[in-house]
Amino acid sequence: MARRTTSSSTGGSPGPRNRTPQPLPRRRRTFGDFVKALGAFAALLVLLVGVPGALVVAVGWPLPHGTPSLDWLQQEITVGTFIHVLTVIVWLAWAQFTACVLVEMKAALSGVGLPNRVPGAGASQLLARQLVAALLLVGAAAASFTPGLSQLGQSPDGSRHGSVAAAQQTPGTLFGQQRDQAAAGAAAVAEQAADAAAQAATQTDGGSSARHGDTKYYRIQPPEGRHHDSLWEIAQRHLGDGRRYKEIYELNKDRTQPDGSKLSEASLIRPGWIMEMPGDAHGGELVEMPEAKPGIPEQVQQQIHDYAKTGDHQQTGGQRAGGIGRQGEQGDRDTAHFRVPQQRAGGDQGQESDRASSGEAAPDARDGRSAPSASEESGSSFGLPEALVGAPLLAAGLLGALGRRRRQALWQSALGAVGGRRGMEPPVPTGSAADAQDALLVGADPEGVRLLDLSLRGLAAALAAESRPLPTVYAAWLGGNGDLHLQLAQPAGKPPTPWQLGQDQTFWMLARADAERYEEVDTAAPYPGLVSLGTMDDSRLLLNLEAVPGIVSLSGSAADRAGVFASVAAELATNGWSDRMTITLVGFGEDLTPLAPNRLRHLDDIEALVETMEAETRQRRGALGAAGHDSVLTGRTGPAQHTRWAPHLVLLAAEPSPVDALKLAELAADAGRLGIGYLVGTESGELPGAAWEMEVTREGKLLAPLLGLELDAQLLPVAQQRAVVELFVEADPEGGPDGPTDSPPFLIDISEQGRPAVYARLVGPYEIIGLETPEGDRSPLLHEALALLLLHREGVHPRVLSSALWPRGVTDDVRDALVERLRGWLGGDPDGTPRLGSDATGRLTLAKSVVSDLDVLRSLYHEATQGKGVDSRVVRGRLLTDALVLVRGPLLADRLEGRYGWLTHEIIDAQLPLLVADIGLALSAFHLEKDRAEKAIEALNASMNSAPADERLWNELLRATHATGNEDKVKRLAADLVSRSGARGLPPRTEALLDELLPTWRSGTAAVS
Repeated sequence: MARRTTSSSTGGSPGPRNRTPQPLPRRRRTFGDFVKALGAFAALLVLLVGVPGALVVAVGWPLPHGTPSLDWLQQEITVGTFIHVLTVIVWLAWAQFTACVLVEMKAALSGVGLPNRVPGAGASQLLARQLVAALLLVGAAAASFTPGLSQLGQSPDGSRHGSVAAAQQTPGTLFGQQRDQAAAGAAAVAEQAADAAAQAATQTDGGSSARHGDTKYYRIQPPEGRHHDSLWEIAQRHLGDGRRYKEIYELNKDRTQPDGSKLSEASLIRPGWIMEMPGDAHGGELVEMPEAKPGIPEQVQQQIHDYAKTGDHQQTGGQRAGGIGRQGEQGDRDTAHFRVPQQRAGGDQGQESDRASSGEAAPDARDGRSAPSASEESGSSFGLPEALVGAPLLAAGLLGALGRRRRQALWQSALGAVGGRRGMEPPVPTGSAADAQDALLVGADPEGVRLLDLSLRGLAAALAAESRPLPTVYAAWLGGNGDLHLQLAQPAGKPPTPWQLGQDQTFWMLARADAERYEEVDTAAPYPGLVSLGTMDDSRLLLNLEAVPGIVSLSGSAADRAGVFASVAAELATNGWSDRMTITLVGFGEDLTPLAPNRLRHLDDIEALVETMEAETRQRRGALGAAGHDSVLTGRTGPAQHTRWAPHLVLLAAEPSPVDALKLAELAADAGRLGIGYLVGTESGELPGAAWEMEVTREGKLLAPLLGLELDAQLLPVAQQRAVVELFVEADPEGGPDGPTDSPPFLIDISEQGRPAVYARLVGPYEIIGLETPEGDRSPLLHEALALLLLHREGVHPRVLSSALWPRGVTDDVRDALVERLRGWLGGDPDGTPRLGSDATGRLTLAKSVVSDLDVLRSLYHEATQGKGVDSRVVRGRLLTDALVLVRGPLLADRLEGRYGWLTHEIIDAQLPLLVADIGLALSAFHLEKDRAEKAIEALNASMNSAPADERLWNELLRATHATGNEDKVKRLAADLVSRSGARGLPPRTEALLDELLPTWRSGTAAVS
């Protein structure tokens, strides 16, 4: 999933970028604002002071003034008792509301970050937020108040500052102390003031029309058929990116339109309204100078002139029309300290505006998903686990490993490794497992993983070409714009092109645009021990566990530590930027081994760990000495790079005893150069030999004060851990308590009475029968959404739908609008039931009257092999022949380039060839029963068009060809098989079959070819 590019990614400057503060647009305060503030003050006074005062006067203290005796408990319950109980409840509610007010007031006045959530105070905190916002609306603090208020998000760049960490050369202080920021801030403010003065100097009395002459306007068009104009589509047409609709909204919000109304919500626009556009807007429908544009009615010209005088356009001039892009260009400047890369607003190539202080849904730091709303952050986003949604690299690794596991199960089933499972359908997850799978689909960033892997391997290859060793890397930062920053243990000179030096000699930086130009190279993964720990602002930290000069300790409560350990173990076991490794789990994680049995190893106790690691440490030291290497990094380049130097990462959740801790400290003292890393849990926070100390808090923060880190920790709680493991266990071809099933999840009536209302042909070119083609640009999107739903008859979560159709993110209102258009396009059945509905979990489902040829294909094969065809040979032959006729090519053969990227997460590309091969094999067997070898060969050849690599088809083709009695045909087929196999040679089963049917094939194929 492509991330946003900034000027830092174009090579303009080598270091991470930082925004210069920009002035916030000011909203004029009205008399209504003062009335609201006065009302809010009165309400707060009543709730904070009046309520406790009334309780004290009317009821008094409801609790006993002393320790109650047993006689007190045996007294009769009276009305007074109920009153006292209710009074206690009111006191608790008052205390909770007071806490909410204090939290919201602190966040509003500080203007830093989001307000903390008070436990169990959803409605109370919302009320407190609204009252405090109204109270502060007339004050200066309202400009940086918390999300969710109507006037927020007016600043394109926001006002938050990134966290600063200086690069130090000593191993014990990874990110060091912050440098002085006052000078940089003062210089930025001075430059801003100079720019404003220069702009004011150029504006003369006659310059107003010139200023407006560069401003572009758009007039909302009336609807055509079912097509209604929207800000998203306007931004898509004229700004190149629909997500920039927020810029149009901010330019026109609360300005009086020609009909006297105002734009208050981005989704509510009316025909005839005028929209001021950003300066880089383009397209023939725009108006720049109405009086110089022929063909524009005089009334419309006057409306545009009048509209240009509204709002704060006059005060800000060109700053609003094109200032977002200029802010990005002028505001990002290098500084001498390390500042976590932040998202830029507006920016190059039409990227979305900053959402730092906006409550609206927008793409988050993964540049692939919608930012979670307040309800989603609290864990109630349709039941999806936010721990997985918010971990893009972990989700991508798990999703990729799960796909490989399911494909392996399918092939084992097809090749007979598991008896009686031909045509097996993977189990459809339910309950928490289904939620976990949806969360993985929403959160996964496979493109980010791919670019990270290409970047690291490309760096290793470039250094090897220059005969330079790999530098020791302590950590990597993935910026929200896709740039990659490596923190080195010490300066290592100038990095190879296209890498650049960062803000100092210990940082190497690669822009995303340069990473996308990398091609795959045959180089060992240089830093397989990198693992995500959490996020700071919009950047994600990956710590290189195997490079730490000692033990990394993790303190905190047992449950919080377990969440960190599980996340680290799961990502290391499934990540896409390492070739091979060993992960030893002690004190936890026995249930995690299904994720990657070849990587994960579980030991029972610390004693076994110490014994194992003592032996491995001795072995690695000897191997390094024999090879002449000083560390595993020098051994990861050169001829032996693929055969050794795989990392071994130890995750010890149980706190070791003092004696065991000293033994581990001795082992870890030299572990950095040996490629061994230790992450050890501790209750006290003090661990002998700990080079770096971290703590996870109950609020989900990962703290390392000596390293200058305060992250939002990446966690995998127990519930999500179990759900993910369940997905892998169900995908195991040997597992599953209920045993395998050959029944597809969705069977249809294949008789004439079951004729569908809507029929989609997916196997081959995409066609839809029974619906009119949608109008305009929406047609491809609606077709893609329908295809996704047809491939998932069990239902599709709305967030999965949006992440599939808009990999770079989209807001909820745009997604909901598409769902409504899709519902209207599909229409309803004769009984009035909509053909697009929702199940009890909120997932979108299709009615049975909407089917695809893939549904028919599966149903025909099932009916032929397990239904009516079992007892009737004639019926079986007819059903199998009808099924094979449906195969017109690969799935969605003519799909548009750049769309349907979600198919990479599916296993339909493995299922469909196997299903077609099963049909061909069954039809071949049907014909061979009556000695119709030529018909069998014809059926097998038809199946090979869709499954050319299926060994079963080739073997059956050999048998059918041998049944014709033509030995020359068998020899030619054998020669063809040998030539196709290449250097790998024929599979053992095929060789054995040739030995049986054509004993002389080894000597005869060369002559035939």
